[in-house]
Amino acid sequence: MAKEFKSYSMDLAGRLLRVDIGRVAAQANGAAFMHYGDTVVLSTATASEKPREGIDFFPLSVEYEEKMYAVGKIPGGFNKREGKASEHAVLTSRVIDRPMRPLFPKDYRNDVTLNNLVMSVDPDCSPEVTAMLGSAIATSISDIPFDGPIAATQVGLIDGEFVFNPTTDQKNVSDLSLTVASTRDKVIMIEAGANEVPEDKMIEAIFAAHELNQKIIKFIDVIVAECGKEKHSYESCSVPEEVMEAIKAIITPEQMEEAVFTDEKQVREENIRQIKEKLAEAFADNEEWLGYIDDAVYQYQKKTVRKMILKDHKRPDGRAINEIRPLAAEVDLIPRVHGSAMFTRGQTQICTVTTLAPLSDAQRIDGLDLTETSKRYMHHYNFPSYSVGETKPSRGPGRREIGHGALAERALVPVLPSEEEFPYAIRTVSETFESNGSTSQASICASTMSLMAAGVPIKKQVAGISAGLVTGETDDDYIVLTDIQGLEDFFGDMDFKVAGTHDGITAIQMDIKIHGLTRPIIEEAIRRTKEAREYIINEIMTPAIAEPRKEVGEYAPKITQIMIDPQKIGDVVGPKGKIINQIIEETDVKIDINDDGAVSVCGLDQKNIDKAIDMIQMIVSEFEAGKIYTGKVVSIKEFGAFLEFAPGKEGMVHISKLDKHRVNRVEDVLTLGDVIKVKCLGKDKMGRISFSKKDA
Repeated sequence: MAKEFKSYSMDLAGRLLRVDIGRVAAQANGAAFMHYGDTVVLSTATASEKPREGIDFFPLSVEYEEKMYAVGKIPGGFNKREGKASEHAVLTSRVIDRPMRPLFPKDYRNDVTLNNLVMSVDPDCSPEVTAMLGSAIATSISDIPFDGPIAATQVGLIDGEFVFNPTTDQKNVSDLSLTVASTRDKVIMIEAGANEVPEDKMIEAIFAAHELNQKIIKFIDVIVAECGKEKHSYESCSVPEEVMEAIKAIITPEQMEEAVFTDEKQVREENIRQIKEKLAEAFADNEEWLGYIDDAVYQYQKKTVRKMILKDHKRPDGRAINEIRPLAAEVDLIPRVHGSAMFTRGQTQICTVTTLAPLSDAQRIDGLDLTETSKRYMHHYNFPSYSVGETKPSRGPGRREIGHGALAERALVPVLPSEEEFPYAIRTVSETFESNGSTSQASICASTMSLMAAGVPIKKQVAGISAGLVTGETDDDYIVLTDIQGLEDFFGDMDFKVAGTHDGITAIQMDIKIHGLTRPIIEEAIRRTKEAREYIINEIMTPAIAEPRKEVGEYAPKITQIMIDPQKIGDVVGPKGKIINQIIEETDVKIDINDDGAVSVCGLDQKNIDKAIDMIQMIVSEFEAGKIYTGKVVSIKEFGAFLEFAPGKEGMVHISKLDKHRVNRVEDVLTLGDVIKVKCLGKDKMGRISFSKKDA
């Protein structure tokens, strides 16, 4: 017998959103079978019965599973099954995590997993938005403690007009790719890539999405009212008040303030280490209290820092609220690479190296996105443990590194030259040398300068900066901080990253720990970051390198691009690639040919590139009567000699056309391998092209 289930639907941006509750996955704490157009996502929420022991954080795991059957594909590779999550899946998981995490209880330590299984993809109905809404619904109707729901909307900008949850065709022409998540009253998450969208327009877009999100939340409220379970009780892992009072009796607020308020991260860490040591001695006979020391000291630091910032406008390193840490920039610090730059902000230091390659080295993408199959610009971000003074084995990039790399990539794409202007694949790698807050934004500054040093003709300079926040008891009791360092990020309420040019925003990523931001906070954060990035561009980056270099560097490959008749591509390639491989072998270059006839020739020696270009042009050109050509003798017959003008393109000089005097034997004038100039005589009576040496 079929299961009974409830189905709910609403019109969302002109398409039907349907949610089935109780139809599948009944053993999960909460499950929502989501349909948006023909996009289908199964979202589930599950929680462990007991808290995980020995941790001081909320163990939330968000998964976004891409199944290739969703777009009618069989996975590549030997095993023919999906492997590790793609970068796109990782980034989507992060976008779902960021608005959901703040709404769980801060003292909750039960393991929670939000899983989103993408089962069908309608290109015009975003599976990412569907999964965000599915996670919110599944968690809200479950018995897991959660102060939701949230709703999410994507916004595009086409010809100055907003488009909500844009279709694939609309995304391709949009100047904005914005995702906004909201609670009932506030904005809780912002993620954006933009083509220099002005600040005022971006704010307008954010709150247009927020308005639509309220309609979705009302829809979810109906589902929760009819299908929601009672929230289960849980074992609180907060520090007992008696422990906090005992600690304050040993370490006074004045002593804690003195310990944390320094601009040297290492000094602060040593001060805190000594405090913990002192407390461990004091609680030596109380094993239970010893287990609370780390969490209690963290809470004590947090309360101290927040109080001083909010009430006294005093920051840990003594800066003014809108002051940026000391800045420095330089280029060309790494020899032989194609471009390099280093950007330093306080104790945050990033070195970015640029590598140029032919377009054939662009990254191939195999995923659920049916429109994007490759990308020519890749930004990779690395965060080694030594950058924060720790020792850990390298396990490859984690979700944080992938997310930071994608953010910087998104920020720089709008200013890159087109393939026609600059026919290169481009990779930038940001190495974190030192970290004390906002390394992702420092990597944007370093990458901009590195690209310019490599001779990439970017249109404008891009800088990034992060704003922080400390809030009080009411919505209008808050302080926005420019350029937050690590401590302010850990103990504050917001990490609002904004990148852009003088003319507008190219990327935003907003992480918060509270239940949302009001419009005045968002407006002030965007204004502050604009002021800061303009200062960074004008006063720090421009003096280091004012404009892109006119040419790529000595060690970078040179690329020349020509257009040929697409009908002639086969002539250049030859049977089984014989012709093109011969050109490559003779000239030591790399050749890429597009279906539209664009031919890119790449090499380190410009003379070899020019030689290869000449060969290709000879192959695709028709011989013209009266024009002089240079050919190599490849065959000698009694009646004349055959010349090769380019791989696969030959012609003949009759013996009577070898010299002004009579020639009895071809060998008397030519030998194999001779390179000679000849004049094209046009077609003979049989339609063959003939040449003359004596008339050249």
